[in-house]
Amino acid sequence: MPLLDIHHVSRNFGRVQALRDVTIVLEPGAIGLVGNNGAGKSTLLKVLLGLLKPDAGNGTILDCDIRHNSRALRGRVGYMPEAAAVVSMLKGVEFVTLSGDLYGMPHGDARRRAHEVLNYVGLGELRYRRLEEYSAGNLQRLKLAAALVHDPQLLLLDEPTNGLDPAGRMAMLRLIEDLIAETGKSVILCTHLLSDVEQLCEQLVVLHRGTVVQSGPMAVLRAQTANRYEIGWDGDSAAMLAALKARGHVVIAQPEENRAVVTTRNGWEVRDFFLLARAAGATITHLRPEEEDLEQLFFRVTSASNSETVTQSN
Repeated sequence: MPLLDIHHVSRNFGRVQALRDVTIVLEPGAIGLVGNNGAGKSTLLKVLLGLLKPDAGNGTILDCDIRHNSRALRGRVGYMPEAAAVVSMLKGVEFVTLSGDLYGMPHGDARRRAHEVLNYVGLGELRYRRLEEYSAGNLQRLKLAAALVHDPQLLLLDEPTNGLDPAGRMAMLRLIEDLIAETGKSVILCTHLLSDVEQLCEQLVVLHRGTVVQSGPMAVLRAQTANRYEIGWDGDSAAMLAALKARGHVVIAQPEENRAVVTTRNGWEVRDFFLLARAAGATITHLRPEEEDLEQLFFRVTSASNSETVTQSN
């Protein structure tokens, strides 16, 4: 059973279309949901939670219908919102207990479980302190405890490192990483910080202007650039570049430095570079496969989407 299976979901706020024809099918695991500010990430999370009804489309999350089973979803999904979303007059244990009550737990179970998860996230000694006394980092941990209190199958984490200093951010990432490893829970990490996703996630969804422009296992998405090489040479730069292009390769050139990034056509082998260089009167000095990091992948797919939008508008 897929973790997430939604098709052609759209959501409007007046004249603003926050989500446009979103289709995603993902397996259980750690999933990064990335996009620039205003891409529709938080809106998509709220649709998945049943807090917002889509204007069009349908689908399931954990086999629960996103249109009609919000109560069933509440017992299976934990949500850590981006905003503070805390009641300052409450103590830590009271707030997490209240979250358990709202998730549908019996009050006694919620209270007992609140103590457990506060210990787990490192707030055991602060459980009886009022929330207005918590630091930004401890408030983030508290929200994570509230999302965990009912032992959900899936965690939706909206900007979990938001507002944290570098030390607090790394501590939160380690906590989430340990949680995934120890419990096997699925996680959807919604963030604009690509390095957080690179550290924690195996699957990726890229939202751009309310549309999914890429989704799937990151290893598969990165394999789309498996035929890219960085190459440098000594010799006639114009002849070398002409020879590369004549073979049908896509070449991004730096001719003044005798360097280029080359996306080769299918069937091309590494030794063919050396044969081509010899024929062009050049000597290869540098050759390595170009490994695409998440930032490069993100800019590649969003830039391609921008180009398609411009083409369609013309």
